[in-house]
Amino acid sequence: MLNKYGRVLAVVLILQTILFYAASRGESTPLAAPLSAFPATLGPWQMAQEGVVEKEEMDVLRADDVLTRLYVDPADRASASLFIAYFRTQRTGQAPHSPKNCLPGSGWQPEQSGKVDIPVGAESIHVNRYLVSNGDDQSLVIYWYQSQSRVIADEFAAKFYLVADSIRKHRSDTALIRVVVPASAGQAAHADEISRSFVQAAYPVIKSYLPQ
Repeated sequence: MLNKYGRVLAVVLILQTILFYAASRGESTPLAAPLSAFPATLGPWQMAQEGVVEKEEMDVLRADDVLTRLYVDPADRASASLFIAYFRTQRTGQAPHSPKNCLPGSGWQPEQSGKVDIPVGAESIHVNRYLVSNGDDQSLVIYWYQSQSRVIADEFAAKFYLVADSIRKHRSDTALIRVVVPASAGQAAHADEISRSFVQAAYPVIKSYLPQ
């Protein structure tokens, strides 16, 4: 019975792959504006540092556009790093790398994991929340995938929408958005407040830069 189920699942996956590549042939959706033009001011948050992604990392990431910045809120003495990786198409094997897999590879180990809802204006977005540690250092990681104004936390749901959008709209563009906030030992609740404040300030701008 299990072998039969496995064969059926394999066939379904193969058919999905064929449909995906056939439907997305030739598609390439540009950004509304390059991420280099992303504002240095997001509400009370000010850009403190522009990061650089090294060529070796870009060769692995294979994103079409990348933003990595450190923002600070001087009034609250808070900081948050923002990383955006945009992919015009996933047809040629380009795809976001899940922080769930990348963080342990860079020495960060998960202490807590789950999902949270963050109100942003008239809507609320459902995102991943990870508390990670590396030695004595702790950080709170918030991340999600965004495709055509759709915020997706779950990796499996992202794959489902990838196939569905390729068939219906001939599009497979997506973006990974990651926010990292330092978290002192025992101060995870404060880091949650900071990350929520930053996401609420940054999300409307992020949404305006990504294809709708």
